[in-house]
Amino acid sequence: MGVFAALGTALCWAIAARLFRGTGNAFSPLTMNFWKGLISIAILAAVLLVVQPTGLTTSTVLWLLVSGLIGIGIGDTCFFKALQSIGDSQAVLVAETLAPLFTALFAMAFIGEWITWQQWVGVAVVLFSVDMVIKARKRSTTHVFATSGYLYGVGAALCQAIGAVVSRDILSAGEIDAASAAFLRLVGGMFFVVPFIALTKTRYMPVIENGNRVWPAFVLATLLGTTAAIYLQMFAFAYAKAAVVQTLIATSALMSLGVAWVLGEKATRATIIWSGVALIGVAILVSFGAPSAH
Repeated sequence: MGVFAALGTALCWAIAARLFRGTGNAFSPLTMNFWKGLISIAILAAVLLVVQPTGLTTSTVLWLLVSGLIGIGIGDTCFFKALQSIGDSQAVLVAETLAPLFTALFAMAFIGEWITWQQWVGVAVVLFSVDMVIKARKRSTTHVFATSGYLYGVGAALCQAIGAVVSRDILSAGEIDAASAAFLRLVGGMFFVVPFIALTKTRYMPVIENGNRVWPAFVLATLLGTTAAIYLQMFAFAYAKAAVVQTLIATSALMSLGVAWVLGEKATRATIIWSGVALIGVAILVSFGAPSAH
């Protein structure tokens, strides 16, 4: 269940990244992070009024808030900065390529969670394939001031990894439900976003020109890329190792190419071939990723 929930997260992210990119001129990174968090918190709060939360202890609540502050508050802000600088495909590729490696290292160092050699093979195949896709796309894509965008992507990956390991440590105990965990992480993210908006005197409202209908696309992107994605991610962490989950989420990089293809953008032979190789890595992780190590 964990591996398929992680793949569901990847698909949600791939579609949402394109939608968020389409609204990027109206929302600053901080404003985008604020509104997607606020909307998702409201939706999950409504869900939790119907579904009774479980496993809420003081320690669990605090750690998930910290996880959200780092992974969502800081991490997503970095990701949206990368999104605006280098585009949706590149931002997803950079962040999601590095996040699994950082996650594997942090999981081994801080919660003693090791992955098997078969899983390492799967991780290597997926990440190498994604890296090859990055190189293939770089030859046909240029961006102004791309260096800062890639640095923001690395920052997003680091924050994702920290958030992932903390979440995995909490959810692997099987006491707290995924909806409550998702809600708490989003609230934790707002602890960074709201004060930072105030300190930097950033506008809370988007700048909408010529009557563009920004909100429908933004709400849809939020439902997919935040509300649904974070719930599926929390569910995945309850049943699969942190590094395996983050690697499968990294396939959002390849799924974003599929989204681009559906929208009429051409895929090169190299990206198609390496996407196929990545699927082999995913198959390895699906085969060997089910057992959960504590």
